[in-house]
Amino acid sequence: MKRVLIIDDTKNIRNMLRTCLEIRDYQVVLAENGVKALEIIESQGDTIDLIFLDIRMPGISGTEVLRELRDKNINCAVIIMTAFATVKNAIDCTKLGAFAYLQKPFSPERVNSVIDEFECNNKANEEDINCQETGNIEEIYITAAREQVDIGSYAEAFTNLKKALSINPYSKEIYELISKVNEGIGNLEEAIRFNNIYKLFK
Repeated sequence: MKRVLIIDDTKNIRNMLRTCLEIRDYQVVLAENGVKALEIIESQGDTIDLIFLDIRMPGISGTEVLRELRDKNINCAVIIMTAFATVKNAIDCTKLGAFAYLQKPFSPERVNSVIDEFECNNKANEEDINCQETGNIEEIYITAAREQVDIGSYAEAFTNLKKALSINPYSKEIYELISKVNEGIGNLEEAIRFNNIYKLFK
């Protein structure tokens, strides 16, 4: 049975995530703040397979918790949760190896989609298989947008990229494609701005 640590200062979110995970036969550990989370990580870090981590919490932030995890060489998958998505957060968490992203407020369906992605990724690592058949929604939007940019369908591409961005603002490819869309429609100032954001992820 896989163990999951949920770190969030909002009780309703902790309970909703716990329900989603326990239904899927995960063992769940809860932490209401970064201090408690670090105590659990210190004593149980090597037994945790997955972490749901809120970025904005009183005291120790989620970014600090994630940095501490990596400093301790704990490399379990981390799913970032926040209602305050920023490019800086995206870059910081990407560099620290965040696995996926949940934009608050999120639904149980969205949680299950992220868990599906985590399980698929684990299965692929263990068995060396391709998990595209699970239908990663974010990747579907990005793939469609890439094809639309190639044929000059910029409005359709931009619609798909906005959907992908709402799912995961940590994907540098989205910013690169938005830059190409703006270049294609002649909005060079925005093209440069988004290309600069894309370069920050390198």
